[in-house]
Amino acid sequence: MTAMASKPTLNADVDVRFSPTGQPLAVRYDGRVWVVTEEPVHWFERDSWWERRRTAPVGAGNIVDIEFWRVQVKISANSALQTFLLRRDPAATHWVLESIR
Repeated sequence: MTAMASKPTLNADVDVRFSPTGQPLAVRYDGRVWVVTEEPVHWFERDSWWERRRTAPVGAGNIVDIEFWRVQVKISANSALQTFLLRRDPAATHWVLESIR
């Protein structure tokens, strides 16, 4: 196994296209569409809401689960494979590209 250098944290807003079953198909970043080529990895982490002192109105729903996808993408058939780490915070309606490897 080889270590891969990670580019700095980006926190850039991106558009993510999903399949009807909820799997990411493509990511629009920096004016280009990156196609997901491998099986994505999906998980949730808990937000440390007590540190942020964030409040939410009654009935706001889940405000602590941060959703993540790790996707391997290509810009074209001949381009190098890149790994994008995508994040959506509980109160957000958009996805953030956290890092690229």
